[in-house]
Amino acid sequence: MSKTTDKSSAPETIEFAAADAGKAADQLRVVAEKGFEQSKEALEKLESGAEDAQKALRSATETAKSAGNELSLKLVAALRANAEADFSHLEAVVRAKSPPEVFELLTTFLRKRIEMGIEQANDFQALAAKAVTEVSKPVNDAFEKALKDLKAA
Repeated sequence: MSKTTDKSSAPETIEFAAADAGKAADQLRVVAEKGFEQSKEALEKLESGAEDAQKALRSATETAKSAGNELSLKLVAALRANAEADFSHLEAVVRAKSPPEVFELLTTFLRKRIEMGIEQANDFQALAAKAVTEVSKPVNDAFEKALKDLKAA
């Protein structure tokens, strides 16, 4: 028995589908343009966020300056009121005619000074709380806007 090979059943050359270079270049260009547009949008959002943050910090700084001035003026007014009360009490003690009168003036003065101190402390606390709220508002608003923009993206 002789072995014969049938050449007709084995292909001599393998043919590949011709790749269209123009089509591949077009697809690559579309992908590159899409990436460029996405990068451009991300940069614009970043710039907008940075501008918003800068505005918020500038506003917070201005508000802090204003609140600091208001607190300083309140402190000066409180110190002036305390000094005037002290001098008035001293004048009254000097004019007193007896030790019981001095004692009565002293107890009245101490009661009024304690009330005045409590009132001043409450005023400072309210003013400080208002200042903190006003200073933090622009920063909080900018932060909330940034979070909202991130969630939307």
